[in-house]
Amino acid sequence: MASFNYIDLGLKDYKECWDYQEELLNDVVSDKKEKKAPSEKNYFLLVEHPHVYTMGKSGNKSNMLIHGDFFKKIEATFYQINRGGDVTYHGPGQIVGYPIIDLENYNIGVRGYIEKMEEAIIATLAHYGLEGGRKEGATGVWLDAAHKVRARKICAIGVRVSRYVTMHGFALNVNTDLRYFNYINPCGFVNYGVTTLQQELKKGIGMDEVKSVLKTKFDGVF
Repeated sequence: MASFNYIDLGLKDYKECWDYQEELLNDVVSDKKEKKAPSEKNYFLLVEHPHVYTMGKSGNKSNMLIHGDFFKKIEATFYQINRGGDVTYHGPGQIVGYPIIDLENYNIGVRGYIEKMEEAIIATLAHYGLEGGRKEGATGVWLDAAHKVRARKICAIGVRVSRYVTMHGFALNVNTDLRYFNYINPCGFVNYGVTTLQQELKKGIGMDEVKSVLKTKFDGVF
């Protein structure tokens, strides 16, 4: 399997990026229909967003703790979107990855795809000496995942799949301003914290460096 076609968008508005994902998804689906076979086209967007909150189609609005004019006060926006999962935050210092691939071409289902994504993030964390893991009953990647008190989330995952073609993806906290998570119950959880690479390593990490590690680990896993 060829490596992913990575597209680094830098800092990009959430809605513009969402629309771009839809365009690419339609391109892959059209290719699949035309060939009547799995599409070998693949796209992998890497991006940072200005402050934004998004809620999945199954999300509970009570997990969004702010409303109305307060979004303007903290220079954030809000979107109800078509991925799975609950509410999450995206912002500067966070690497968001949107793979747009045909799962049939990789011979995996949706659950297997999410597990591979988690595996690649766990491998990225291991590169920095951190032991990431999965938490029972939750997607994403955690530190001290099994601990009742210390468990903290470092990477959220939420996807949408149409005709086995994926969009949306993961959000890895690198140098993220964690204060923005105080305004939500992240992914619906009220008892667990959120963390960043910067907080765990006690130093800032270059975004380009982390992107390079992510690319290597995703190519290896897939």
